[in-house]
Amino acid sequence: MKIVKFNDDNINENKIDKVVVRTKALLVNDQNEILLGFSDNTYQFPGGHLEIGETLEECLKREIREETGLEINIDNLSPFLKISHFHKNYNHQNENRRNDLYYYLIKSDLNYDLQKTHYDELELKHNFTLQIVKLDNVESLLLENIDKNPINKYVTEEMLIALKEYKAMHAVS
Repeated sequence: MKIVKFNDDNINENKIDKVVVRTKALLVNDQNEILLGFSDNTYQFPGGHLEIGETLEECLKREIREETGLEINIDNLSPFLKISHFHKNYNHQNENRRNDLYYYLIKSDLNYDLQKTHYDELELKHNFTLQIVKLDNVESLLLENIDKNPINKYVTEEMLIALKEYKAMHAVS
């Protein structure tokens, strides 16, 4: 698994007050299309926050089911990328925080099922939708959208890193 760290403030691990963990999936089909979530002018890979007592894979399975209606098999599934962001005084809350994002590749031709989704309040409020995009078009779509929400600067950078790593792995196999 490749590990990428962003630590502009040079925060030591022992100075971290809180760690937030998320899982994300690159859901790619045989037509070289990828499934993206879209909400509040931000594209994201499906996924979300780890809950207490969950493994990374259980979190991924739950989040994929909630956001897409898909039931994925987590046997022999492992992340191909981890991105860590170190934040000093995160959101002016007087805490140093590390956000860890674990990225998984799921090759599947299953179609998402909106009848089986379970969106949270925030996803409903911001009209969360799913879009299938040709893999060759994802980078330009993300870059065209980068100025539409301030968070896109970070989310897009992470997604581009994950796409680059996926493409590097795909070229080898």
